[in-house]
Amino acid sequence: MLIVEVKDSESIDKALKKYKKKFEKAGILREIRDRQAFTKPSVKRRAQILKAAYRETMRRKMG
Repeated sequence: MLIVEVKDSESIDKALKKYKKKFEKAGILREIRDRQAFTKPSVKRRAQILKAAYRETMRRKMG
């Protein structure tokens, strides 16, 4: 549960902005998307390895 402290002088827009930022940092939406479909641990590991390899090749090209 997210709790946002709002001062009396703050507008609702600022409070919403704070809420959205907390929501994004908490990673709730990402977790919901991950839970929609089961992914085998081996597939997750494989994706991580491929992502790391891609990052490495991009870093070598840049530097």
